[in-house]
Amino acid sequence: MVSALTPSAELLPHPRHPAKRGLLGFRRDHSRAATSKVRVTMLSQQNPGGESAGTPPLYLGIDFGTSGARYALIDEHGAIHSEGKRAYCAPVGDAAGWASSWRAALFQLLADVPPAHRPSVSSISIDGTSATALIVDSETGELLGGPFLYNEGFPDALPAVESVAPANHTVCSPTSTLCKLVSWWAASGGAAAGAAVLMHQSDWLLWLLHGRPGGVSDYNSALKVGYDPELGAYPGWLTSQPYSRMLPAAVRPPGAPVAALRDDVRSQYGFSEDCVVCAGTTDSIAAFLAARRSEPGTAVTSLGSTLAIKLVSRVHVADARFGVYSHRLDDVWLVGGASNTGGAVLRQLFTDDQLAALSEHIDPAVPSPLDYYPLPKKGERFPVSDPDMMPRLQPRPGSDAEYLHGILESIARIEAKGYSLLKELGATAVEEVFTAGGGAQNDRWTAIRERVLGVASGRPSRLRRPMELHC
Repeated sequence: MVSALTPSAELLPHPRHPAKRGLLGFRRDHSRAATSKVRVTMLSQQNPGGESAGTPPLYLGIDFGTSGARYALIDEHGAIHSEGKRAYCAPVGDAAGWASSWRAALFQLLADVPPAHRPSVSSISIDGTSATALIVDSETGELLGGPFLYNEGFPDALPAVESVAPANHTVCSPTSTLCKLVSWWAASGGAAAGAAVLMHQSDWLLWLLHGRPGGVSDYNSALKVGYDPELGAYPGWLTSQPYSRMLPAAVRPPGAPVAALRDDVRSQYGFSEDCVVCAGTTDSIAAFLAARRSEPGTAVTSLGSTLAIKLVSRVHVADARFGVYSHRLDDVWLVGGASNTGGAVLRQLFTDDQLAALSEHIDPAVPSPLDYYPLPKKGERFPVSDPDMMPRLQPRPGSDAEYLHGILESIARIEAKGYSLLKELGATAVEEVFTAGGGAQNDRWTAIRERVLGVASGRPSRLRRPMELHC
């Protein structure tokens, strides 16, 4: 059970609909020359210069991934003043154990922020994994259902969702947040839904900090529960359903002020009375924002436990048949999808030391003849939406280096297929690819991806030296 929280904060003023420009702090660089080449670039956080006189306001961002959480404390220029990370408590155990681990990590990270910096923290926001959700009693704080993880499918709810949603809508996938909500609703008979509210992972963690009842989400996290970012509201086909009363009562632009930090949290950790809790977003959106680029054709591949791609497009594209969806990004769209392939597969087969050592024996200029579809378990989301797809990791050669080469190249092919699919569906063609996540640190893999993406696009590509991402 999650302990009850006494709401102690008032909702801050906000616009009903997001602004058309500048919502996420982007400014278009129109002086950048157009290029016909695809460039693969590793994201890095650069310090643009020293601090101004006095104590500048600082901004605390916390990223909740699949295996741990991390924070970065930045100033208005993006310079990092402090950072840290925490692994989730092990073993996690049942579903409720995930919530306890997230909560523990959140408050551990708050305690890790240097005390000297805490009075200068102006705002706090959190990102979480897309489509990870919980059902919470908004009156008592009790956890009623879940957490339901991002890759957890509920095919039992899919027929009911497909019967009300438009054809090929983003929610028409077993792993969508709406399928998770409908499945829980059906299992409970709606009996426990009086004070129940659905919260996405970032919603719930932020709620622990502001305590505002009723649920507050952001329009990136709410996309897979059916929120319409073009309309700026839940659509009628969704609000007419009996379970719609469980939807978050307010949906804000990412980064919009929600409420003041709870008094007890503020006093315990020494944050300012003016510290504000802001709406969050998803982890892959946060990775994209760290690139600080919003020109159409710019893309970010997140190589973490899973592989997620995001592409800035002038055109809204969504098709549940392929696991493709579009997030709003000011006046353009962030089109993409998330595959279940990625680092989780590698960790099942190799240790970090083995990955580093074996990678040294790979020649990235030579294509691997091995054709795999690396998945940690049954089920794929993108670029093919197939809950029954099985991992394909055979045949295994005698050389572990050759085996790793085949896996890394196969993941790169999935990435290339994803970008090719987005173009086929009408999205703006990719011109530049940034890379985030742990996979960005493997030089050989980056060189493989550069070659495969170049072949997939039919154009040469160029690579800069990989550097660590801070987001």
